[in-house]
Amino acid sequence: MPERSRHRRAFAVTLIVGAPVAVLLVWPQAFGAQTMPGIAQAVAFRAGLAIALFVVAVLWAAIALIGRRRHVLSGIAAGLAVMLGAASIGNGATLFIRGAAGSTPEGELVVAAWNTLGGAASPESIARLVLESGADVVSLPETDAAATAEVVRLLSLEGREMAPGTVGSSIPTSVLISERLGEYRLDRDAGSTPGLPSAVWRPVDGTGPAIVTAHPLPPLPDSMAEWRTGLRWSVAQCDDPETIVAGDLNATVDHLSALLGGCRDAASEVGTAAVGTWPTSAPTWLSSPIDHVLVGSAWTVRGVEVLTSFDDAGSDHRPVVAVLESR
Repeated sequence: MPERSRHRRAFAVTLIVGAPVAVLLVWPQAFGAQTMPGIAQAVAFRAGLAIALFVVAVLWAAIALIGRRRHVLSGIAAGLAVMLGAASIGNGATLFIRGAAGSTPEGELVVAAWNTLGGAASPESIARLVLESGADVVSLPETDAAATAEVVRLLSLEGREMAPGTVGSSIPTSVLISERLGEYRLDRDAGSTPGLPSAVWRPVDGTGPAIVTAHPLPPLPDSMAEWRTGLRWSVAQCDDPETIVAGDLNATVDHLSALLGGCRDAASEVGTAAVGTWPTSAPTWLSSPIDHVLVGSAWTVRGVEVLTSFDDAGSDHRPVVAVLESR
């Protein structure tokens, strides 16, 4: 077989064999692999993945050019360059489609979520978040009862009355709920996410949305099963269409896509799902959007914004604020 023909055949075979790999790297949902070890972590940082794939594609392209006289090798290298380049473009396109714009117009209900990194963000910073965003509900993973009580005190000095609630001890999860929404209590029968505390708060008089403060475990190698269980518990709460889930879900919309059921991701609804919330040490286009507000079918999302103005407040997470209206 002529060398040029072997080159073309090697190129074609590499593309055919590599096509499923490219799809896996862009849309692991096609194989149900978005929560599998390795894939789950890679797809959480799509911008970084796109950059890495582009760099490797350029290296393979250079090898293809340098080895053009060794036709089979250059054909394989060229095929890999095309396949990885396509995967890089696919990841960039996915982020572009999900959107990076954000705004918080006026609405009926404002919900915020902020993981304060074990209290690294001060009560003063949390109070500032509430006052500046006009939040009626604030989910606060890794915030203890003492810090939450201090936030309530600071807000009361500004004429904002909010009721606190906390679950867990070593790594607690707290909530602030505006008193204008009425009295809320912890639903002790609702369960929690394994490993880290989450909770369901329900209106005492039965009027108003159930508030879920969610904080599943991160997808570390030794906690993948618990992470998946935590995600399933979180989104299952949207069986009630008035439910609102807010918190650090340690998951992007890729991980949640097959689980959402009755839930909808607020950021995806308004084209701001590509804005990263963690870590604050990376810009929003490079960091991972793992903090969410999810809503049941009774809610319309008016706007969502990830706030960068709190990047120096001590936490490694950015607050996310969603503005909702009932349908």
